Amino acid sequence: MMPASAASHGPPMRIAIVTETWPPEVNGVALTVHALAQGLRARGHEVGVLRPRQSPGQVTEDGEVLLRGANLPRYPGLKFGLPAARRIESLWRQARPEAVYVATEGPLGWSALRAARRLGVPAATGFHTRFDRYMRDYGAGWLQPVALRWMRHFHNLADATLVPTRELQAFLREECFANVALLPRAVDTALFHPARRDPALRAAWGAGVDAPVAIHVGRIAAEKNLALAVRAFRALQQARPDARFAWVGDGPAREQLQRDNPDFVFCGVQRGGDLARHFASGDVFVFPSESETFGNVTLEAMASGVSTVAFDYGAAREHLRDGVHGAAVSPGDDDGFVAATRHVGGDADLRFLMGGAARQAVAALRPADVAAAFDAILQALATGRNAHARIATA
Repeated sequence: MMPASAASHGPPMRIAIVTETWPPEVNGVALTVHALAQGLRARGHEVGVLRPRQSPGQVTEDGEVLLRGANLPRYPGLKFGLPAARRIESLWRQARPEAVYVATEGPLGWSALRAARRLGVPAATGFHTRFDRYMRDYGAGWLQPVALRWMRHFHNLADATLVPTRELQAFLREECFANVALLPRAVDTALFHPARRDPALRAAWGAGVDAPVAIHVGRIAAEKNLALAVRAFRALQQARPDARFAWVGDGPAREQLQRDNPDFVFCGVQRGGDLARHFASGDVFVFPSESETFGNVTLEAMASGVSTVAFDYGAAREHLRDGVHGAAVSPGDDDGFVAATRHVGGDADLRFLMGGAARQAVAALRPADVAAAFDAILQALATGRNAHARIATA
């Protein structure tokens, strides 16, 4: 793959980003898309953002257009955009973008793709969420093929579909997604840093100086495979009765999880420096999800110097070395995940070595390089060249 830093910096462009989630919402898609927008602006581009209004009376920031939205079922606080093709087309006729990036597959995303096609504006989409796997997690596994066909139709309306890993790129190509291009991810290693470890926070969790603290960061929801996280921690706790389990985030499954496990520590949603402090104060990051497209939290844990146990796909496949930075467990091997959590979490010297190695493994990842690669893809689309000509995909 051509290093992102080697990508040419073309002339300034007007770029439109369409997304149905955005900070202060806390999820991987919102934070990733926001970082991409900031990266393009730092490179001199004019970036407009179209997204649903999050609250009544919300004030727009420069370049933002807030559109009608509705509450997302089972995800309190999140919105999806309502269809708005005519409005978008009108806006883009007044100020035509040279390239469009559609980050989400909701009604607003569909409207944006249709408007772009009618106006002849090149568009890229981001494959951020495995909705097909969500079908299984919510008891509707028979809908997985339907969801995949729906996503393929959506993304094939665009000129390129951007994915964060080679593994996902290969899978989508096998499923007849067209023009799938690799856009790697990075992590803010200045924000997520081992130096943010906070003994006072650990004490508030009831963790002694030597007590192992397992930590889970993310939505507390069915698709995160929570039962396995609980099972893995209980195995660790059998070996180390002083172990604690800190949960950072919120979601529809929190209330039941909290009732069933009164000894767990629930920290709620954390942002910025507070999130980094929580990460660094853990000892083993327990991440049993099998429905991620990438899993930014894996990189955040590694940058924080925290040994990590995760299934071997997504970010873990790209960056986590089994036995070096933690454990990369074969997907579906629940017993292996439990054993790895017990082994890594129960050995202080091993955790220390793995956490340091994990930090070193991601230290060279730079968000500015991701912005450069994203810029190169959009420049290629805007000038009529295929994105793959600008970013080789080994």
